[in-house]
Amino acid sequence: MHAPFCGPGMGFGGIGHMISLINITSTVFKNGQPIPKKYSPEGQNVSPPLAWEGFPKETREFALICDDPDAPMAEPFVHWVLYKIPANRNSLPEGSAAGALEGKNSAGRTGYTGPMPPPGHGVHHYHFKLYALDQPLNLKAGAAKADLLKAISGHILAEGEIVGTYQR
Repeated sequence: MHAPFCGPGMGFGGIGHMISLINITSTVFKNGQPIPKKYSPEGQNVSPPLAWEGFPKETREFALICDDPDAPMAEPFVHWVLYKIPANRNSLPEGSAAGALEGKNSAGRTGYTGPMPPPGHGVHHYHFKLYALDQPLNLKAGAAKADLLKAISGHILAEGEIVGTYQR
């Protein structure tokens, strides 16, 4: 497993493999700040807009995972698995995965499901992790997070993360 944030501009991607960091932003929340209700099942439950920069020119595809490690379960609750994002993209518009494939979330559905922590469980953190890949993936729609992580292992050129919070 690699540590995504090992220093300014570079991360360690395994034995002897350095990866660069991608800067991810959203126009609707800042890193470490609350995700608006609109992007949760309490609102319209649409995915938030995301944009990124600083990825290697060798990028062939992107993949994205959003999960909540604060969920009261053994593994983080997976909110979104998105892959085969074309390398010429540098953003995802609100509510859209157009041009990419979506995988299964922990609710058992394909696609995005927004933050909905148990009431009174405190602040939850939603990690949107983007990976720049050195080759196209050979995955069909509906893949699980574990399938995606296995497929991208050894093929990550760069990665980045933005974290939003939500509380009920």
